[in-house]
Amino acid sequence: MPARRAQGDVADSDQPEPQGREFLRLPSGEDLWVFGYGSLIWNPGFPHLEVRRARLFGYHRRLCIYSHVYRGTPKRPGLVFGLDRGGSCEGLAFRVPESEGPEVLEYLYRREMVTQVYIPRWLRVRTSKATLLAAGFVVDRAHHQYTGRLGLDETVRCILQGEGTGGTNTDYLVKTVHHLDALGLADGTLRRLLRAVEARG
Repeated sequence: MPARRAQGDVADSDQPEPQGREFLRLPSGEDLWVFGYGSLIWNPGFPHLEVRRARLFGYHRRLCIYSHVYRGTPKRPGLVFGLDRGGSCEGLAFRVPESEGPEVLEYLYRREMVTQVYIPRWLRVRTSKATLLAAGFVVDRAHHQYTGRLGLDETVRCILQGEGTGGTNTDYLVKTVHHLDALGLADGTLRRLLRAVEARG
């Protein structure tokens, strides 16, 4: 069994790929909750029984990861969302049936951990019905794809140039902003960024 990756470590490319269930062990006899804050909101890609609006405290949604696969390349990186420290974040909590939990965690690991830029964690999220523990992925600040703080001009430049296996970076931003608006989770900072991208595109 591959060892659990310590926070801040960057996995070598020749190491065996751990499975999601080895990072986040499912509690016995319970359904799995997954917290979505970016593309999972509009493209979860896994079966679920219920969706709730949810708020996470202690992290905020930010375009803080250079995308080398889905929305960019190493030579022309785009930007994708991560959960970075501080503030709070509104998103969606998806309830996955217990029987599907292990398979969904493995799917999420394959999807999110392509370059090991995230750290899988159990996150305490608040919904109108209850506070839940949900699986989520926070950015690894020690990883070379973590952007730190980018200015507006550099952020817009990366978004306009970014295109990868998942499509253009602009499309990624547009879909996220529009779906957040439709769900009543409007993010004013992202709206302003989208206007800047559209003005320079």
